[in-house]
Amino acid sequence: MEPLLSAIVGDLVSRALSMVTQRYLQSKGAEGEKLRRLRAVLLRIDAIVEEAEGRHITNQAMLQQLQMLRQGMYRGYYTLDTFRYRVHMDRDEGKVSTRRSLALSRFSPSSTRRTFFSVCDAPSMDMVLDAGSCSNLDKMLSSLEKIIGDMREFVMFLASYPRIFQQPYDAYMFRDQVMFGRQMEKETILSFLLCREAAGNRGLGVLPIIGPARVGKSTLVEHVCLDERVRMRFSLIVFFSGNDLNDGNWATLKGSSVIKHQNLASTPSGDSLAVIELARDMDKETWRGLYTWAASHLMPGSKIILTSRSEKIASLGTTQALVLSFLPQEAYWHFFKTAAFGSTNPNEHPNLAALGMEIAVHMNRSFMAADTVAVLLRTNLDARFWRRVLRCLRDFASKHLSMFGEHPTNLLQKDLPVYMWTMAKTSNVVVMRNIYHEPSPQTSEVPRITAQDVLYGRFTSEGTFQAVAWRSRIPPCYTYLVSFVVARTDKHAVLGKKRSRQERI
Repeated sequence: MEPLLSAIVGDLVSRALSMVTQRYLQSKGAEGEKLRRLRAVLLRIDAIVEEAEGRHITNQAMLQQLQMLRQGMYRGYYTLDTFRYRVHMDRDEGKVSTRRSLALSRFSPSSTRRTFFSVCDAPSMDMVLDAGSCSNLDKMLSSLEKIIGDMREFVMFLASYPRIFQQPYDAYMFRDQVMFGRQMEKETILSFLLCREAAGNRGLGVLPIIGPARVGKSTLVEHVCLDERVRMRFSLIVFFSGNDLNDGNWATLKGSSVIKHQNLASTPSGDSLAVIELARDMDKETWRGLYTWAASHLMPGSKIILTSRSEKIASLGTTQALVLSFLPQEAYWHFFKTAAFGSTNPNEHPNLAALGMEIAVHMNRSFMAADTVAVLLRTNLDARFWRRVLRCLRDFASKHLSMFGEHPTNLLQKDLPVYMWTMAKTSNVVVMRNIYHEPSPQTSEVPRITAQDVLYGRFTSEGTFQAVAWRSRIPPCYTYLVSFVVARTDKHAVLGKKRSRQERI
């Protein structure tokens, strides 16, 4: 009886496998065609975006459409990369053992709803298919095809705008030398600066720019001030530090101001642009004094840009404040992928790209974390090394979330210290206490140790020291420095018992 039952069960299982395999191969052909369509649509969108970014677009509606195209492009590439590299994520976790195989992960009534296969006939077609991911692919493809179908008028109007012949900082694919992902915000500021006040209006236009620390406020304003149209519009562009504005007297700032541009001959109107970087809040009374002084000393067509972390300065503007936030995860992955792989093609290392996608998630969209970790990864294109970095970042995030209820990058945004992660086995505790920047310090003044040295565990002494986290190669070319404190575990534990929960890091 047992041989008969075994034969019946074997025959049923064989037929079930054959049926599932046949359905899978049919779906694979359909999904492969959808991926090819997705790549084709993304190439068309990429071409339109690149063409648009090479022209002086002044119409706000067209700028908003361009922003929609960019966002759709980043989401599309993120979806495409997920399908390309997801199988390598699962293989890295031990779910798929062989590259050229057709394997059913588990056969049971409860698992047939979400069954994973790997058929790798080409590196670019590596993927994991399930009902959820197929649905996401359908939605993404439908959305992008609709967007590209609605862009005919946009492309037609695009030809009427003049080209930008010199754009040394705008070709964003050269990521190390350009500003990434802020084209829409840049055009918003340009629109404010290039618009002249109505005749008879002697007030000064004020634009507040608000955003968290290290989101790119200074970089964005610096790039706007490098635009030739802005330099032709204003005879004088001056930057002021917010640390010296408490007395409400702008005249006292002349000694500490930084002149970014001065050309009285080419701009006979004498209009000036003042950029004020506020280190903290400014009360309305102080601002009223500064504004009154500026209105009486500057030409009526002059403009003021205020930058701050505080949302309170929005009420000081004469126009709607520009709020900067961190990039969406899809755009952040595009940024990080370029930084981590450099000139190397990620499609040639799909296992590393899969690990990179997971690493990017754990960095919480931080620009400085992306640049710091990317340098670490780019110098060692080894899967074991990247996997080790991923484990460290996971532990780093989960440790702070469990202890303080916040991601470590959020704590750093609030200027709070965090426990730093290292790849070395050590009994010491490394605490990151402060992040600050300096404008192009002399080589002799820059610390020899880098943040990468700290992550590798290449430090021997206890106490406080400074390290270079990142040297920006785009204006304003800041060098970002970090203050670390190293202590033995037993000393740190004793201190921790005497301090409040907020101060224990």
